[in-house]
Amino acid sequence: MNNKKTIIDVRTRGEFMGGNVAGSINIPLNEIPQRINEIKEMPQPIIFCCASGSRSGQATMFMQSNGINCENGGSWYDVNYDYQTA
Repeated sequence: MNNKKTIIDVRTRGEFMGGNVAGSINIPLNEIPQRINEIKEMPQPIIFCCASGSRSGQATMFMQSNGINCENGGSWYDVNYDYQTA
């Protein structure tokens, strides 16, 4: 089974530094459009997360409209719980 996935946290760098999912990548929401080609090269599915799920929802809709296999993981707390590698 292929467990490859990429977790992208779209919060600000300051928020990300305050706590994040181990192994996640910080790409603030406002940088997503400029970094689309970089994101396309990452292992999919891509799981977006943020503080509440609002910004990650915006990133998910944008990337899905560009053909990327991704989903909104919601809050980084939830993603940390749902996707932790024990």
